[in-house]
Amino acid sequence: MEENFKLTNAVELKESLATKWQAPSNIALVKYWGKHGLQLPANPSISFTLDACRTITSVKASQGKHSFSISYDGEAIPEFVPKIEAYFKRIASYCPWIANYHFEIDTHNTFPHSSGIASSASSMAALSACVIDFESELTGVPLDYHKMSFLARLGSGSACRSLQGAAVLWGEHKDTEGSSNHYGIDKSELLHPIFKDFQDTILLVDKGEKVVSSTIGHDLMNGHAFAKARFEQAHENLTTLKKALEKGDLETFIKITESEALTLHAMMMTSHPYFILMKPQTLSIIEEIWAFRKETQIPVCFTLDAGANVHLLYPSEHKIAVGELINNKLDQYCQNSHYICDQIGTGAKKC
Repeated sequence: MEENFKLTNAVELKESLATKWQAPSNIALVKYWGKHGLQLPANPSISFTLDACRTITSVKASQGKHSFSISYDGEAIPEFVPKIEAYFKRIASYCPWIANYHFEIDTHNTFPHSSGIASSASSMAALSACVIDFESELTGVPLDYHKMSFLARLGSGSACRSLQGAAVLWGEHKDTEGSSNHYGIDKSELLHPIFKDFQDTILLVDKGEKVVSSTIGHDLMNGHAFAKARFEQAHENLTTLKKALEKGDLETFIKITESEALTLHAMMMTSHPYFILMKPQTLSIIEEIWAFRKETQIPVCFTLDAGANVHLLYPSEHKIAVGELINNKLDQYCQNSHYICDQIGTGAKKC
Protein backbone atom coordinates (compact mmCIF):
# COMPACT_ATOMS: atom_id res chain seq x y z
CA MET A 1 0.00 0.00 0.00
CA GLU A 2 2.76 2.47 0.91
CA GLU A 3 4.32 2.01 -2.54
CA ASN A 4 1.18 3.48 -4.10
CA PHE A 5 2.02 6.86 -2.59
CA LYS A 6 5.58 7.10 -3.87
CA LEU A 7 5.85 9.86 -6.43
CA THR A 8 6.09 8.61 -10.02
CA ASN A 9 5.23 11.82 -11.86
CA ALA A 10 7.92 14.11 -13.23
CA VAL A 11 8.69 17.15 -11.09
CA GLU A 12 9.57 20.56 -12.50
CA LEU A 13 11.26 22.44 -9.66
CA LYS A 14 10.41 26.11 -9.16
CA GLU A 15 12.56 28.71 -7.47
CA SER A 16 9.94 29.45 -4.83
CA LEU A 17 6.53 28.26 -3.68
CA ALA A 18 3.96 29.62 -1.26
CA THR A 19 0.62 28.42 0.02
CA LYS A 20 -1.72 28.66 3.03
CA TRP A 21 -4.20 26.08 4.26
CA GLN A 22 -6.47 25.66 7.24
CA ALA A 23 -7.46 22.29 8.63
CA PRO A 24 -9.82 21.49 11.50
CA SER A 25 -9.47 19.29 14.51
CA ASN A 26 -11.75 16.28 14.78
CA ILE A 27 -13.42 14.44 17.62
CA ALA A 28 -13.46 10.64 17.53
CA LEU A 29 -16.70 8.88 18.35
CA VAL A 30 -15.21 5.39 18.21
CA LYS A 31 -11.73 5.94 19.63
CA TYR A 32 -8.38 4.97 18.15
CA TRP A 33 -6.14 3.97 21.06
CA GLY A 34 -3.05 1.89 20.43
CA LYS A 35 -0.89 1.65 17.34
CA HIS A 36 1.72 -0.49 15.62
CA GLY A 37 4.32 -0.07 12.91
CA LEU A 38 4.63 3.48 11.64
CA GLN A 39 1.51 5.24 12.87
CA LEU A 40 -0.86 2.39 12.02
CA PRO A 41 -3.96 2.04 14.22
CA ALA A 42 -4.58 -0.98 16.41
CA ASN A 43 -8.32 -0.54 15.82
CA PRO A 44 -10.53 1.44 13.43
CA SER A 45 -12.11 4.74 14.43
CA ILE A 46 -14.64 7.24 13.14
CA SER A 47 -14.79 10.94 13.91
CA PHE A 48 -16.79 14.09 13.36
CA THR A 49 -14.80 16.81 11.64
CA LEU A 50 -14.97 20.13 13.49
CA ASP A 51 -15.28 23.59 11.99
CA ALA A 52 -14.19 26.46 14.26
CA CYS A 53 -11.29 24.62 15.95
CA ARG A 54 -8.70 24.96 13.20
CA THR A 55 -5.01 25.34 12.51
CA ILE A 56 -4.07 27.87 9.85
CA THR A 57 -0.65 27.18 8.33
CA SER A 58 1.28 29.16 5.74
CA VAL A 59 4.38 27.71 4.10
CA LYS A 60 6.97 29.38 1.89
CA ALA A 61 9.48 27.17 0.11
CA SER A 62 12.69 28.33 -1.56
CA GLN A 63 15.13 26.20 -3.52
CA GLY A 64 18.15 25.00 -1.58
CA LYS A 65 19.28 22.20 0.70
CA HIS A 66 16.40 20.78 2.70
CA SER A 67 15.80 22.59 5.98
CA PHE A 68 12.92 24.30 7.73
CA SER A 69 11.94 26.89 10.30
CA ILE A 70 8.77 26.73 12.37
CA SER A 71 6.97 29.62 14.08
CA TYR A 72 3.66 30.29 15.78
CA ASP A 73 2.25 33.71 14.88
CA GLY A 74 5.73 34.72 13.78
CA GLU A 75 7.43 33.63 17.02
CA ALA A 76 9.91 30.74 16.79
CA ILE A 77 8.74 27.60 18.62
CA PRO A 78 11.76 25.32 19.09
CA GLU A 79 9.69 22.74 20.98
CA PHE A 80 7.85 21.95 17.70
CA VAL A 81 11.08 21.28 15.78
CA PRO A 82 11.51 17.56 16.65
CA LYS A 83 7.97 16.71 15.53
CA ILE A 84 8.34 18.56 12.21
CA GLU A 85 11.78 17.06 11.67
CA ALA A 86 10.41 13.56 12.21
CA TYR A 87 7.53 14.31 9.85
CA PHE A 88 9.81 15.43 7.00
CA LYS A 89 11.97 12.32 7.45
CA ARG A 90 8.92 10.07 7.27
CA ILE A 91 7.51 11.66 4.11
CA ALA A 92 10.86 12.00 2.28
CA SER A 93 10.50 8.78 0.27
CA TYR A 94 6.98 9.74 -0.80
CA CYS A 95 7.78 13.36 -1.66
CA PRO A 96 11.47 13.28 -2.71
CA TRP A 97 11.28 16.82 -4.10
CA ILE A 98 11.31 18.21 -0.53
CA ALA A 99 15.07 17.54 -0.48
CA ASN A 100 15.44 20.57 -2.76
CA TYR A 101 13.68 23.13 -0.57
CA HIS A 102 13.94 25.17 2.59
CA PHE A 103 10.52 25.56 4.20
CA GLU A 104 9.37 28.53 6.29
CA ILE A 105 6.36 27.35 8.27
CA ASP A 106 4.13 29.65 10.29
CA THR A 107 1.09 28.32 12.10
CA HIS A 108 -1.78 29.51 14.26
CA ASN A 109 -4.50 27.69 16.21
CA THR A 110 -7.97 29.08 16.81
CA PHE A 111 -8.06 27.09 20.07
CA PRO A 112 -5.68 26.18 22.92
CA HIS A 113 -3.09 23.59 21.86
CA SER A 114 -2.01 20.62 24.02
CA SER A 115 -5.20 20.70 26.08
CA GLY A 116 -7.15 17.65 25.00
CA ILE A 117 -8.37 19.16 21.74
CA ALA A 118 -6.53 17.47 18.90
CA SER A 119 -4.18 20.28 17.88
CA SER A 120 -1.65 17.81 16.50
CA ALA A 121 -4.39 16.51 14.20
CA SER A 122 -5.27 19.91 12.78
CA SER A 123 -1.66 21.12 12.58
CA MET A 124 -0.28 18.07 10.78
CA ALA A 125 -3.30 17.98 8.49
CA ALA A 126 -2.78 21.63 7.54
CA LEU A 127 0.94 21.09 6.92
CA SER A 128 0.24 18.00 4.80
CA ALA A 129 -2.29 19.96 2.77
CA CYS A 130 0.43 22.54 2.06
CA VAL A 131 2.89 19.81 1.03
CA ILE A 132 0.42 18.17 -1.37
CA ASP A 133 -0.53 21.59 -2.75
CA PHE A 134 3.15 22.17 -3.58
CA GLU A 135 3.43 18.69 -5.09
CA SER A 136 0.40 19.35 -7.26
CA GLU A 137 1.97 22.60 -8.48
CA LEU A 138 5.29 20.90 -9.27
CA THR A 139 3.78 17.90 -11.07
CA GLY A 140 0.62 19.35 -12.60
CA VAL A 141 -1.38 16.52 -10.99
CA PRO A 142 -4.65 17.37 -9.15
CA LEU A 143 -4.67 17.35 -5.35
CA ASP A 144 -4.59 13.78 -4.04
CA TYR A 145 -6.59 13.77 -0.80
CA HIS A 146 -5.77 10.14 -0.05
CA LYS A 147 -2.06 10.94 -0.19
CA MET A 148 -2.70 14.09 1.84
CA SER A 149 -4.33 11.94 4.53
CA PHE A 150 -1.54 9.35 4.25
CA LEU A 151 1.13 12.01 4.87
CA ALA A 152 -0.85 13.58 7.72
CA ARG A 153 -1.02 10.19 9.44
CA LEU A 154 2.77 10.01 9.42
CA GLY A 155 2.82 13.24 11.41
CA SER A 156 -0.04 12.43 13.79
CA GLY A 157 -2.34 9.44 13.52
CA SER A 158 -5.63 11.27 14.02
CA ALA A 159 -4.57 13.99 11.55
CA CYS A 160 -5.60 11.69 8.71
CA ARG A 161 -9.22 12.25 9.79
CA SER A 162 -9.05 16.05 9.44
CA LEU A 163 -8.83 16.57 5.69
CA GLN A 164 -11.99 15.70 3.80
CA GLY A 165 -15.55 15.03 4.90
CA ALA A 166 -17.88 15.63 7.84
CA ALA A 167 -17.41 12.08 9.15
CA VAL A 168 -14.15 10.24 8.53
CA LEU A 169 -13.34 6.58 9.12
CA TRP A 170 -9.76 5.41 9.59
CA GLY A 171 -8.57 1.84 9.99
CA GLU A 172 -9.39 -1.46 8.36
CA HIS A 173 -12.92 -2.49 9.24
CA LYS A 174 -14.55 -5.63 7.86
CA ASP A 175 -17.93 -3.92 7.48
CA THR A 176 -16.58 -0.88 5.59
CA GLU A 177 -15.54 -1.26 1.98
CA GLY A 178 -12.42 0.73 1.08
CA SER A 179 -11.34 1.22 4.71
CA SER A 180 -7.59 1.47 5.23
CA ASN A 181 -5.03 1.68 8.02
CA HIS A 182 -3.04 4.10 5.85
CA TYR A 183 -5.49 6.98 5.40
CA GLY A 184 -8.93 8.20 6.38
CA ILE A 185 -11.94 7.87 4.11
CA ASP A 186 -14.84 10.30 3.83
CA LYS A 187 -18.03 8.69 5.13
CA SER A 188 -20.23 11.80 5.04
CA GLU A 189 -22.78 9.86 3.00
CA LEU A 190 -23.54 7.88 6.16
CA LEU A 191 -24.97 10.85 7.97
CA HIS A 192 -28.69 11.10 8.53
CA PRO A 193 -29.87 14.74 8.22
CA ILE A 194 -30.06 15.13 12.01
CA PHE A 195 -26.28 14.66 12.25
CA LYS A 196 -25.29 17.00 9.41
CA ASP A 197 -25.47 20.15 11.54
CA PHE A 198 -24.59 18.55 14.88
CA GLN A 199 -23.10 20.92 17.44
CA ASP A 200 -19.99 20.40 19.56
CA THR A 201 -19.52 22.72 22.50
CA ILE A 202 -16.09 22.09 24.02
CA LEU A 203 -16.05 22.72 27.76
CA LEU A 204 -12.49 23.69 28.67
CA VAL A 205 -11.99 22.19 32.09
CA ASP A 206 -8.21 22.39 31.79
CA LYS A 207 -6.37 24.46 29.16
CA GLY A 208 -2.92 23.38 30.30
CA GLU A 209 -0.56 20.76 28.96
CA LYS A 210 -1.88 17.20 28.99
CA VAL A 211 -0.63 14.98 31.81
CA VAL A 212 0.44 12.31 29.34
CA SER A 213 1.10 12.71 25.62
CA SER A 214 -0.99 10.76 23.14
CA THR A 215 2.15 8.94 21.95
CA ILE A 216 2.87 7.61 25.45
CA GLY A 217 -0.80 6.77 25.93
CA HIS A 218 -0.93 4.73 22.72
CA ASP A 219 2.24 2.87 23.70
CA LEU A 220 0.64 1.81 26.97
CA MET A 221 -1.74 -0.39 24.97
CA ASN A 222 1.18 -2.68 24.14
CA GLY A 223 0.81 -5.56 26.57
CA HIS A 224 -2.29 -4.03 28.20
CA ALA A 225 -4.31 -6.75 29.94
CA PHE A 226 -7.53 -5.62 28.25
CA ALA A 227 -6.14 -4.61 24.84
CA LYS A 228 -7.45 -7.55 22.79
CA ALA A 229 -10.99 -7.18 24.12
CA ARG A 230 -10.85 -3.42 23.59
CA PHE A 231 -9.81 -3.73 19.95
CA GLU A 232 -12.62 -6.22 19.31
CA GLN A 233 -15.07 -3.89 21.06
CA ALA A 234 -14.04 -0.99 18.83
CA HIS A 235 -14.79 -3.01 15.68
CA GLU A 236 -18.23 -3.98 17.01
CA ASN A 237 -19.02 -0.45 18.19
CA LEU A 238 -18.04 0.98 14.80
CA THR A 239 -20.45 -1.37 13.03
CA THR A 240 -23.24 -0.39 15.42
CA LEU A 241 -22.48 3.33 15.27
CA LYS A 242 -22.41 3.40 11.46
CA LYS A 243 -25.97 2.06 11.44
CA ALA A 244 -27.04 4.64 14.02
CA LEU A 245 -25.54 7.47 11.96
CA GLU A 246 -27.42 6.26 8.87
CA LYS A 247 -30.76 5.84 10.62
CA GLY A 248 -30.61 8.94 12.79
CA ASP A 249 -30.77 6.67 15.85
CA LEU A 250 -29.81 9.14 18.56
CA GLU A 251 -30.34 6.70 21.42
CA THR A 252 -27.76 4.26 20.04
CA PHE A 253 -25.46 7.12 19.02
CA ILE A 254 -25.44 8.39 22.61
CA LYS A 255 -24.91 4.93 24.08
CA ILE A 256 -21.90 4.12 21.87
CA THR A 257 -20.35 7.61 21.99
CA GLU A 258 -20.41 7.93 25.77
CA SER A 259 -19.30 4.34 26.30
CA GLU A 260 -16.34 4.85 23.96
CA ALA A 261 -15.28 7.98 25.84
CA LEU A 262 -15.36 6.25 29.20
CA THR A 263 -13.62 3.17 27.80
CA LEU A 264 -10.74 5.33 26.54
CA HIS A 265 -10.20 6.67 30.05
CA ALA A 266 -10.69 3.24 31.60
CA MET A 267 -7.84 1.91 29.46
CA MET A 268 -5.58 4.68 30.76
CA MET A 269 -6.59 4.02 34.34
CA THR A 270 -5.80 0.30 34.01
CA SER A 271 -2.48 0.58 32.15
CA HIS A 272 1.01 0.40 33.67
CA PRO A 273 1.87 3.10 34.53
CA TYR A 274 -1.72 4.29 35.05
CA PHE A 275 -3.13 7.79 34.66
CA ILE A 276 -6.32 9.60 35.58
CA LEU A 277 -6.85 12.27 32.93
CA MET A 278 -10.28 13.45 34.04
CA LYS A 279 -10.66 16.16 36.66
CA PRO A 280 -13.37 16.39 39.33
CA GLN A 281 -15.02 19.04 37.15
CA THR A 282 -15.12 16.58 34.25
CA LEU A 283 -17.17 14.16 36.34
CA SER A 284 -19.44 16.96 37.55
CA ILE A 285 -20.16 17.97 33.95
CA ILE A 286 -20.96 14.37 32.99
CA GLU A 287 -23.39 14.03 35.89
CA GLU A 288 -25.08 17.33 34.96
CA ILE A 289 -25.46 16.14 31.35
CA TRP A 290 -27.02 12.87 32.45
CA ALA A 291 -29.43 14.65 34.79
CA PHE A 292 -30.41 17.18 32.10
CA ARG A 293 -30.98 14.44 29.50
CA LYS A 294 -33.13 12.43 31.90
CA GLU A 295 -35.19 15.47 32.90
CA THR A 296 -35.70 17.01 29.44
CA GLN A 297 -35.34 14.02 27.08
CA ILE A 298 -33.11 16.28 24.94
CA PRO A 299 -30.53 14.06 23.16
CA VAL A 300 -27.38 15.76 24.39
CA CYS A 301 -24.34 13.61 25.15
CA PHE A 302 -20.63 13.87 25.83
CA THR A 303 -17.38 12.51 24.54
CA LEU A 304 -13.81 12.97 25.71
CA ASP A 305 -10.36 12.91 24.19
CA ALA A 306 -7.29 11.96 26.21
CA GLY A 307 -7.71 14.89 28.60
CA ALA A 308 -10.11 16.59 31.00
CA ASN A 309 -12.15 18.65 28.53
CA VAL A 310 -15.68 17.62 27.61
CA HIS A 311 -17.16 17.70 24.11
CA LEU A 312 -20.90 18.31 24.37
CA LEU A 313 -22.65 16.88 21.28
CA TYR A 314 -26.24 17.69 20.32
CA PRO A 315 -28.56 18.44 17.37
CA SER A 316 -28.67 22.10 16.34
CA GLU A 317 -32.41 22.30 16.99
CA HIS A 318 -31.62 22.17 20.72
CA LYS A 319 -29.02 24.99 20.74
CA ILE A 320 -31.12 27.32 22.90
CA ALA A 321 -31.93 24.73 25.57
CA VAL A 322 -28.37 23.38 25.68
CA GLY A 323 -27.02 26.93 25.75
CA GLU A 324 -29.07 27.56 28.90
CA LEU A 325 -27.67 24.37 30.42
CA ILE A 326 -24.14 25.54 29.69
CA ASN A 327 -24.63 29.06 31.04
CA ASN A 328 -26.66 28.03 34.08
CA LYS A 329 -24.75 24.95 35.19
CA LEU A 330 -21.81 23.77 33.12
CA ASP A 331 -19.58 26.81 32.59
CA GLN A 332 -18.87 27.00 36.34
CA TYR A 333 -16.80 23.83 35.93
CA CYS A 334 -14.73 25.31 33.07
CA GLN A 335 -11.42 27.08 33.54
CA ASN A 336 -12.31 30.80 33.62
CA SER A 337 -15.81 29.75 32.46
CA HIS A 338 -14.31 29.22 29.01
CA TYR A 339 -15.92 27.04 26.37
CA ILE A 340 -15.81 26.90 22.56
CA CYS A 341 -18.91 26.63 20.40
CA ASP A 342 -18.25 24.47 17.36
CA GLN A 343 -20.13 22.30 14.90
CA ILE A 344 -19.52 19.70 12.24
CA GLY A 345 -17.31 20.94 9.39
CA THR A 346 -16.15 19.56 6.08
CA GLY A 347 -12.36 19.44 6.23
CA ALA A 348 -9.28 21.32 5.04
CA LYS A 349 -9.51 24.40 2.82
CA LYS A 350 -7.02 26.55 0.99
CA CYS A 351 -6.94 30.08 2.34
